[in-house]
Amino acid sequence: MPFTLSPISHSIAEVDGFYCDGIRAGLKEDGLDLGFIYTDTPAHIAALFTTNRFQAAPLRHFQNHSIKKTNFILVNSKNANALTGARGVADIEEIVEALSRKWDLLNPVMSSTGVIGLPLPKEKIIAGALTFNLEERDDDRFARAIMTTDTFPKKVGFKVTLDDGSSFTVAGVAKGAGMIDPAMATMLAFIVTDGAVPFGDMEELLHEKVETTFNAISVDGDRSTNDTVFLLSNGKSGVYNREAFAFALERVMHELALLIVKDGEGAQKVVAFEVRGAKSREEAKRAAKALTNSLLVKTALFGEDPNWGRIAATIGASGVECDEERLLIAFGDVVVYNRGEITFDPATEERAHKVMERSEFRILCDLGMGEGSFTAYGCDLGYDYIKINAEYRT
Repeated sequence: MPFTLSPISHSIAEVDGFYCDGIRAGLKEDGLDLGFIYTDTPAHIAALFTTNRFQAAPLRHFQNHSIKKTNFILVNSKNANALTGARGVADIEEIVEALSRKWDLLNPVMSSTGVIGLPLPKEKIIAGALTFNLEERDDDRFARAIMTTDTFPKKVGFKVTLDDGSSFTVAGVAKGAGMIDPAMATMLAFIVTDGAVPFGDMEELLHEKVETTFNAISVDGDRSTNDTVFLLSNGKSGVYNREAFAFALERVMHELALLIVKDGEGAQKVVAFEVRGAKSREEAKRAAKALTNSLLVKTALFGEDPNWGRIAATIGASGVECDEERLLIAFGDVVVYNRGEITFDPATEERAHKVMERSEFRILCDLGMGEGSFTAYGCDLGYDYIKINAEYRT
């Protein structure tokens, strides 16, 4: 490749011109709950939002203003500002207007996550945000401030160096652990770059790369009202190479997506469901996503039970073209069903169980119907998922 990627340790904080931090504004009983991203050079911004028909107020506010350039994003946790009607949008207008009286903000953007159906505590948010130091660079505090049921902050970044020695950086922070079943993207993700990326390329590549990253994961089959992916480019490096940027963007999105699955509420396993040999890529994707969402499959993963019958039944129920005489199923490299032949004897079962004891593994399903392939990523479903969500509002 005509470029190299080097991991960076501080994500957004190492991207030229970008600043971020998180504070405690009193939205939660304890801990950080309000954060910002600021760029000293206005940035182009591309966005993807949930396909849930009840889009939250921050998404509608962004779209109402057709924002294409900004220098400030405000993010709060604990309250989703969803299903709050016209009041929810008006509250955002009031908040960003108050902040704009203190700082020179261009089309300020707001993003929210938390409980649905409660008015935004705008007085606490305004009071807290006015204490921000826009020269701060602490992506760990920012990442923690936007967490809800997450158990750890999610951030990643790379320096991209071209053959001529010039370089730019791409980095991202995300939150998400539950209500994860994307149909454009999922959770909240903020990706920034100092690369001089044309706006058209930002939109095109974001739409393209989301399909194999955020759109390829599932935790529980639920789709949020607030799902958002923002991509910002302030161009401060003056450097751009489409191939290199596309590669780095996909790496950032892929790693953030896998961190979300790893942190699935109560999850212990991260599983790649690789479907090959489907009649088309779309059919492969449908089958793979069905496997990530099946409650019976997810509980078998939790129990480390190589119940291949659940795998086969889920594929058959997904509506894709399939034939038991052509189907192959393997846990890792352990084949348990081979083109109509049951190879699941006690020794094979023990080997497959050993695969499932790992924290990360792959289940291969070859349909033998064509050339379509797709890999989706999911997790197990255990007791803690019920506990976390039964007590979510408290």
